[in-house]
Amino acid sequence: MSQGEWDRTLAEQPEKLKILYLCTGNACRSQMAEGWTRKLKGEIIEARSAGVDPQGVDPRAVRAMAEAGADISGQVSKHVDTLDEMEFDYVITLCGNAQKSCPVFPARTRVLHVGFDDPPKLAADAKTDEEAMAPYRRVRDAIRAFVERLPQALTGEREGR
Repeated sequence: MSQGEWDRTLAEQPEKLKILYLCTGNACRSQMAEGWTRKLKGEIIEARSAGVDPQGVDPRAVRAMAEAGADISGQVSKHVDTLDEMEFDYVITLCGNAQKSCPVFPARTRVLHVGFDDPPKLAADAKTDEEAMAPYRRVRDAIRAFVERLPQALTGEREGR
């Protein structure tokens, strides 16, 4: 089935596919994934993001997304426990720590790991702010590529860069 056929099939369904992106701090990768999903797949997927130890939204992540035309400046960092009222079809962990400490979800929820590099960690030794932005842009683009393949990517994707 082509991506277009997937999109049309899901669009005809009364409810959107519900995805939670989970990362440790809910500061960067999960925020980017939520932003891209809302922008690119908002009519067929309802996206949320959360963390196991929320740290606030990373300003460089906001900047990198804005450069690519996706505004995440209004998003906030949330703890996964604050999302109790919503049942998700998929929980996608984006970092190893979130994968290891992922809480238990109802049996119908599929939990997948799609790992992406950690931009703040990669940017830690940067000499300039512009140099620090390079890993943010690279990871932003990798996450966008993954989101563009949704929902088909959910059937076989395990790791991405």
